[in-house]
Amino acid sequence: MTNTSSAERADARHDRQSADDGSGLVLADLRVTYGAGATALRAVDGVDLSVPRGSTLALVGESGCGKSTIAKAIVGLAPSVGGQILLGGMDVTTERGRSAAHFRRRVQMIFQDPYSSLNPRMTVAATLDEALALHTGLNRVDRRARAAELLDLVAMSGTGADKYPAEFSGGQRQRIAIARALATDPEVVIADEITSALDVSVQASILNLMREIQARTGVAVLLITHNLAVARYFSHRTAVMYLGRIVENGDESLYTAPRHPYTRALLDASPSLAAHREDRVPLAGDLPDPHDPPSGCRFRSRCPVGPLTHQDRTVCIDREPPVVDPAGLAVACHFPPEQPAGR
Repeated sequence: MTNTSSAERADARHDRQSADDGSGLVLADLRVTYGAGATALRAVDGVDLSVPRGSTLALVGESGCGKSTIAKAIVGLAPSVGGQILLGGMDVTTERGRSAAHFRRRVQMIFQDPYSSLNPRMTVAATLDEALALHTGLNRVDRRARAAELLDLVAMSGTGADKYPAEFSGGQRQRIAIARALATDPEVVIADEITSALDVSVQASILNLMREIQARTGVAVLLITHNLAVARYFSHRTAVMYLGRIVENGDESLYTAPRHPYTRALLDASPSLAAHREDRVPLAGDLPDPHDPPSGCRFRSRCPVGPLTHQDRTVCIDREPPVVDPAGLAVACHFPPEQPAGR
């Protein structure tokens, strides 16, 4: 079997680092493995992503594809075994680099369940004061003033800084979690399924809030979600992940004219109030065992344009698709449509 050579990956990695303007977050050939030997699980296998300052990259895919593992690897909650994590042009891949105070100050994470991520024994004021005391040189009076500014930023001023998380609604708790993340003036915020536990009306208000905050602060946002409507509404670019790898990366054209069959299958599976489309292609089979992914293209065992329906397309079995360029409009497919069908 012929795979993408290490030299090709190294060249691509060098090009990305040279093009980096010294701001934002860059992942180069990131790898995360659980276990060892024949039973090792390659949860993230050679992922390249770029999130410039002031922009949002949405990372989408089925459950278990490795989205949240990437987030955990960035903040040091999961060990990376290969590749690089660059923040503002600086390599912070090592555990020591990601545990340093300056890194924790520059990269913050907002979790899916705000109630679980907030200490139920601490008031809102104490929660924000703890973050400010750890990561800023402000005195008590200035920290109190800054906490009030943060609550005003997330439209929570006057709602009771002396209350506990249990006294707020789900949407209010998520706003508090956002305020805590912003307390350190981060350069990058990782938002992991931040709207999935909220009502639809509350989801919209949280997304609009994040947009306003990004416009004010210029923070880079890595949005992890399985909701394609949320990804399309909030992000500037979207990366589609399957079995630990990126299969397509693009802007709005990814939704209007998807090039990878997996991207199209995800879009076809999304509920829509639009007219029924006869050309929807259902996704066949189940997700393969991540401990033993298919050779060549990992999507070939479910692909409607691969060897399942075109037996002569053995290249899908023998060779991995090309590496997806995180800065361009690219697709990891041996047979992408020359003229993608509009949607």
